[in-house]
Amino acid sequence: MGELMFPKQKRTKKRMKHPDSILHNKENRTCFLCMKLHGDCRKFPCLEAHHVFGGANRKKSEEYGLKVYLCLEHHREGPEAVHRNHDMMRLVQQEGQQAFHLTYPEIDFRKEFGKNYLGEGKHE
Repeated sequence: MGELMFPKQKRTKKRMKHPDSILHNKENRTCFLCMKLHGDCRKFPCLEAHHVFGGANRKKSEEYGLKVYLCLEHHREGPEAVHRNHDMMRLVQQEGQQAFHLTYPEIDFRKEFGKNYLGEGKHE
């Protein structure tokens, strides 16, 4: 008697794809901002992944490979950390938008992400 007349269908959660970053190679073990700002190419034992466009666009950042790898100082702790410094966050977002245009020229960035980070007149 323990069986249901109409058993529930088992649902499998759609697995999200995690493509490699289109901005930065994780295997290099370098910090994206250390290289960009200071020409510092030293290797770090531990890097943190940062999604270029967070909030509502975090999943899209992941889907399109818009993430960079940062040392702790450039991610959360230091004066140039993207989570503490708006100018650094904007720099990474602009780099992300430029990489998106080069990698996905057929997709309208503004429609996909809702904003243009490069300023007026550029890639509208």
